[in-house]
Amino acid sequence: MGVLQKILWTQHATRTTSFGVLNPAICIVKRTLKKPASQTRLAEVGRLEPAKADSKYETGQLFLHKIFGYRGVVLFPWKARVYDRDLHNPNKQKTPAAAATQTTTNIPNAGGANVARGKTPGAADKVETAGASTKSPLEESSDPAKSPSAENTNTQTPSSNTADANESSTKEVKGKVQTFYQVLIDSRDCPYIRAQTEAVTFLGNQDSNRSLYAIPGLDYVSHDDIMPYSTTEKTPLQHELFEKFLGYAPDKDPPFEAKDTLKTWQEKNHPWLELSDVHKETTENIRVTVIPFYMGCRETPASSVYWWRYSIRLENLGMMTVQLRERHWRIFSLSGTLETVRGRGVVGQEPILSPRLPAFQYSSHVSLQAPSGHMWGTFRLEREDGHMFDCKIPPFSLESKPEEPTNANSGQTKNPEE
Repeated sequence: MGVLQKILWTQHATRTTSFGVLNPAICIVKRTLKKPASQTRLAEVGRLEPAKADSKYETGQLFLHKIFGYRGVVLFPWKARVYDRDLHNPNKQKTPAAAATQTTTNIPNAGGANVARGKTPGAADKVETAGASTKSPLEESSDPAKSPSAENTNTQTPSSNTADANESSTKEVKGKVQTFYQVLIDSRDCPYIRAQTEAVTFLGNQDSNRSLYAIPGLDYVSHDDIMPYSTTEKTPLQHELFEKFLGYAPDKDPPFEAKDTLKTWQEKNHPWLELSDVHKETTENIRVTVIPFYMGCRETPASSVYWWRYSIRLENLGMMTVQLRERHWRIFSLSGTLETVRGRGVVGQEPILSPRLPAFQYSSHVSLQAPSGHMWGTFRLEREDGHMFDCKIPPFSLESKPEEPTNANSGQTKNPEE
């Protein structure tokens, strides 16, 4: 089994930098290569560089992911509004916020009405995707008579606007604009990271009502999670899109520049790639980050079905190991329904979050028969001492867009179940 390690070496006195490692001018980042029945050997990856506090990273910047440890390269930036509920609660641990501009939004609190009715479920988490397996939410929910999975409990009920206003209070949360990046992940690192490598999915063309596509090795990374490094290699990253998107430019810094292919791909697929809102909340040292994405609408003679994907990261900020046991979702639709979804674990797993491996990231899909809605909920976690507690999932909006996503011709992988 491969093990990814970052080994920092210096011949001089050590000192701390802005990202908490040794002097970047003399630090060598290496990767441990471990094979069965063989001794561990080290392969040099590159030289760490100072992290940027104020300016953004350019296209072609190589980096190590601070949380998941994989090698990656920056394709282009996104500006996102980050709604951090911890910053509005003095009793919770505050996290650093690196932004200047502020906006305001009203997000429903997690205390919605516990009601239900029977209707075709929105299939939140019933169609979770994990690892190299991408399920099709369109196929899962196309049959109204299909019963929910045995590990889930899906219920819905009508909810009038008046009742919802009375039972689901709103809380003003200020959003700070921060920079995120669209990145490629080195395919050599994909088997060893606790995050999905096919988390970016989108709907196929309108001729096929059951198509779900995924792009492997594509991720969204916050500015604070990037540890930049440099190398003399002309092809330092292994990914099928690396040479299609980036060209070697030895006179530039970083020495890689965007090709026309990347610019065209970005412009064409902007609607379903765009990241706009990020939501964070911490409960008992477990931070949950949610990023929703609008995928598009599927028109049928009877109705219109709107689809979203959402990425969730759980991160253990404490020193006590915990394990995720259950999930409990509440999904409110503008059409006036409130759905409850319960189940064991997430994406077929009950991940352990320890001080050594503190984070886990996955994505899933949800559909509504209305152009907008809200989601919130809790994860039930168990500490190593047996104590069980509920960790809040921050409320987030599901908003549609007038534009419909188009097919991505570059690097798309058709759902193997189709």
